[in-house]
Formats: sequence, structure tokens, C-alpha cells
Amino acid sequence: MTLVATDSSTSTLPQSEARAEDQTQRFVLTLSCVERAGIVQALTTFLFERGFNIDEHQQFDDGLRQTLHLRSAFSGSSAYTPERLQEEFRPIADLFDMKFSFHDQTKQRILVMVSKFGHCLNDLLFRWRGGSLGGEIALVVSNHETHRAMAEAAGLPFIYLPVIPETKSDAERRLLELVDEHDIDLVVLARYMQVLSDDLCRALEGRAINIHHSFLPGFKGARPYHQAYDRGVKLVGATAHYVTAELDEGPIIEQEVIRVDHSYGPTALSTVGQDAEALALSRAVRWHCEHRVLLDRTSTVVFR
Repeated sequence: MTLVATDSSTSTLPQSEARAEDQTQRFVLTLSCVERAGIVQALTTFLFERGFNIDEHQQFDDGLRQTLHLRSAFSGSSAYTPERLQEEFRPIADLFDMKFSFHDQTKQRILVMVSKFGHCLNDLLFRWRGGSLGGEIALVVSNHETHRAMAEAAGLPFIYLPVIPETKSDAERRLLELVDEHDIDLVVLARYMQVLSDDLCRALEGRAINIHHSFLPGFKGARPYHQAYDRGVKLVGATAHYVTAELDEGPIIEQEVIRVDHSYGPTALSTVGQDAEALALSRAVRWHCEHRVLLDRTSTVVFR
């Protein structure tokens, strides 16, 4: 057998280029401001001068509100951090009075809250384990023991946090402690059937997502799918939105609808509704984790 010496210079990438590729970091910038000439030029010049390459760019010019919303994903030297970019970009942001934020590749940490219905939790766990959720689920919190086995089978801590009127404030205080202890970025209410207090809603503003059937406000109260059946609905849907003190009135991130007909009874409508809920919620979570959702007063801009 003849041994042939190989020259390292014949590898696919020169060592210098391979090292540079290893050091490449990816960032995302999101910003909103009053629409003015020169904003995009200022941004692209800022990135060019620091050797960054723009990988993805989306913007929305809202002519009605005279505002600009923008998301740019870019890559370059790992010597930069979001904090350094934030500091160096500040003069441009001040010039245009921008609300802005830089993010790196660090995945958002998620706390999922659930009650007795487990379809949304199951879907989130499936997508998380498959790597398509966009964030990292850190733990599951519930006011029932129903889904302990599901969470623990996925290797996640399960925290039983019962809620009764006399202990609600204590339970919410403990929830905020868990958010801090586990460095949580996003709280997801995956059919968590408890109304959050105004104080908790304010504490989680912009970082808590809820899901509900889009029959609201048309079919409020108990047994919404029975109400829908009685009215002969032709569309079943769900709405994922940010949590606010106004119940189910937060800025909408995503909605899903599925067409039905007269042959669907309450049980079939409920099954279809659960599919819609799981789809809408998982999309909303992924888009939030990928920094694709920009809050705009009571609405959102979503760069899908």
C-alpha cells in the first residue's frame, strides 16, 4: 500500500478563510421611526463600514402613520456584540429618533404555561425538539398536574403552580421569580385558562403570547364551539396575540382559519379549532423568537 502525503493547501477552504468563516457571527437589527429620507442609507453605510454583509432585509413604510419599520439580518465579525453595536449605532438612532434593538444568535428562552388542554403544548414540544420553533423551551408551568408526564418525557422541568383566588397573587409572584431564575425571554400561554392580573400583564408586556379561538368576541363564555355549531359557522379559527391587561385585546401576531360546513358537530369543530390554535401559536412563537414581530401601538408588523 502506498501512502500519499497531502498538502493542507489543497483543502476546500484555505485555513485563513476557514478561520474567518468560523468567526462569522449573525445579528438582527429591528427598528421603527418616523419616515424620513436617508434612514436606509445610514443603516447600510453603518454596516458596510464595519465589514458586515446583509443577508436578509425587509421594511414596511406605513404611509397612513408616516412610520418606517425595518428588520435586517446581517453577518460579519464575531468581535462585535449586540451591546457594542447598540452603542456605536446610537448617534444614528438619535438623529432619526429611532426605537431599535440588536440581537445575536442566542435563542430566546421560553416558559410555557398550560392548564388541562395539551394540544398546543404538545405541538410546541414537537417543534422545539425538531429544531423549528426558533427558541428554547426551558420549563413548563401549570395550574394542574395533567401534563407533567408530557413535559418530563421531553426532559423539561414541570412546575405545578395551583391558582385559587386566595393564592393568586402569590402564584403570580412565584411565576415572575421563575422568569428571573430561568432567564426567560418569552412566556407562552398554551391554553392556560387563568386570567392574568393587570400587574402581571404589565410586568410581561411585549414578552407574553396567548392563544384563543377567534370566535371571540362573537362567542364569549363557556362552550364556544357549541355556540358556533348553533350558529352554523363556516370558518373555525384561532388568534395568537400579545398579552395585555385588556383581556384578549392585545396586538395580534397571527391568525389561522379553517373552512368547515354544516356536517361539523361541536366535537369536530373543537378538533379543527385545536389544529388552528396549534398552528397560529407556533408561528407566533417562532416569529417572535426570530425577532420578526415589531410592536406598533395596538398592532404589529410581522416580517415573515
